[in-house]
Amino acid sequence: MADEVKKRVFSGVQPTGKVTLGNYLGAIRNWTPLQEQYDCLFCVVDLHSLTVAQVPAELRKNTLNLVALYIACGLDPDKSILFIQSHVHEHAELAWILDTVTYVGELNRMTQFKDKSRKHADNINMGLMNYPVLMASDILLYRTQYVPVGKDQVQHVELARDIAERFNSRYSDTFVVPECLLSRTGSSIKSLQEPTAKMSKSDPNDNAVISITDDADTVRRKLRRAVTDSDTDAHCVRRSEDKPGVSNLLNIYSLCADVSTDEAERLFEGKGYGYFKDAVADAVISVLQPIQDRQRILLEDKGYLETVLKRGAERASHIAQNTLAKVYRKVGLVPQIR
Repeated sequence: MADEVKKRVFSGVQPTGKVTLGNYLGAIRNWTPLQEQYDCLFCVVDLHSLTVAQVPAELRKNTLNLVALYIACGLDPDKSILFIQSHVHEHAELAWILDTVTYVGELNRMTQFKDKSRKHADNINMGLMNYPVLMASDILLYRTQYVPVGKDQVQHVELARDIAERFNSRYSDTFVVPECLLSRTGSSIKSLQEPTAKMSKSDPNDNAVISITDDADTVRRKLRRAVTDSDTDAHCVRRSEDKPGVSNLLNIYSLCADVSTDEAERLFEGKGYGYFKDAVADAVISVLQPIQDRQRILLEDKGYLETVLKRGAERASHIAQNTLAKVYRKVGLVPQIR
């Protein structure tokens, strides 16, 4: 009996800023087990990063760093397709076609467009508005069934679903309508300084964010400065709505130490905040150091990374070309004679 065809998963991260502990626990770490169950494509979405002005040399460096980080975190180029978005030109080409079935009102309503427009009021460009259409192209190009996302990205996947259904209705069945694959863990890692807000790699306060590349001393310093609460009892380590800072640190500890939050709470019962924060730091460092060591080795072997990216782009392009050819035919474009 033939093996059952695996369902397809697609996801990606922008090569901007420093990848945070939240990015790792909420996304990248959760991708590794998906490789065993699904046909996976993991992309460095460099085209998306251009919606905000970039320093070209830094963007190139960050892109390669992120590829190395993917592999260091456990993504296997023999099990998954790892590639850079701009190496597969069909992403941008399909995005143009999808623009023609996407309404301005839909894009105006996107929460991320509103947020980024406020943060970058001097650079509200069309790429910023069209970002969700390019994301839909990323997903639909590979006939993706599942997209692993955090809650903040659900709106984008819902738009991709709407676009796919609209195109299918207008031109006949073409795209798979994707579904969200919500992470059960790590999706709510908060800022160390504003624990009601998501930990974000674009946060201007460096003390609010733990980067995957932070050394042990830096991790410990940031966690010792992390906001807890104004409770006069400094031995009250517990989860509570009125203790978002402590709750966030308990969540980080439980994920890094691989224990339940209930167990973490019991471990620190009666302990002071200083002891608690040092234990959280120990757990985070034990997770990050092996990744950092592996990434450093990978970055020293540029030939290996180039081989991975060349093979990944070829494999991704093979799928993308077939999808785009089908789309071009459906909308009435004359095929190129080769």
